[in-house]
Amino acid sequence: MANDAIKVAVVTGSHGFDVPNFHQTFRALDGVDAYVQHMDDFAGSDEATRKSYDAVCFYHMIMDTPVNGEAWYAGQPKTAMEQLGDTEQGIFVLHHSILAFPQWDLWTELTGLQDRAFGFHPDQQLHIDVANGEHAITQGLASWDMGDETYTMPEPTGDNDVLLTTVHDLCMNTILWTRQFKQSRVVCFQSGHDNVTWADSNFRDVLRRGLLWSAKRL
Repeated sequence: MANDAIKVAVVTGSHGFDVPNFHQTFRALDGVDAYVQHMDDFAGSDEATRKSYDAVCFYHMIMDTPVNGEAWYAGQPKTAMEQLGDTEQGIFVLHHSILAFPQWDLWTELTGLQDRAFGFHPDQQLHIDVANGEHAITQGLASWDMGDETYTMPEPTGDNDVLLTTVHDLCMNTILWTRQFKQSRVVCFQSGHDNVTWADSNFRDVLRRGLLWSAKRL
């Protein structure tokens, strides 16, 4: 790993995933040094450790609003989440993590999704279009096709920059968007269910660029 690689906490929990291929996906991202960990481990780390990451990539689907002190092994999840945006640490919200904490205003504000009621549809084929080719994450990208699980839910509203879209009966139109949350750049990527998607070179390119951009390294 290059010495100038960004250090990324990849936070999981409450949703199963293909562990070997998930780790392999992040190992394949040039310029990204990923530390995959459960939310309990992230929230159980001290504040200095949590803030030492250049970016945090969320891939959890924890539905209960976090509280502190319920279990010794779970650390202080409410505090850990409430400290997001206190620094310029990047935030990347990946796939089912946009659905997490459905009753929590903080996560609603962070994702830019005012209504996060959803339906999900596995094994769909999508045509991905570039809505904003001037952004650093999508510059030079061409449209492409890939398989993924999709969500039907209301579109992000307000101060979001929509970068990738699709037209599909069983999918929200917006696939990738960015926003600002306090001091942090935020990237939200609807895609990323399993290795059908993770192995796609365009998906990996967007994931890599998004992490670097969130950390102000792109």
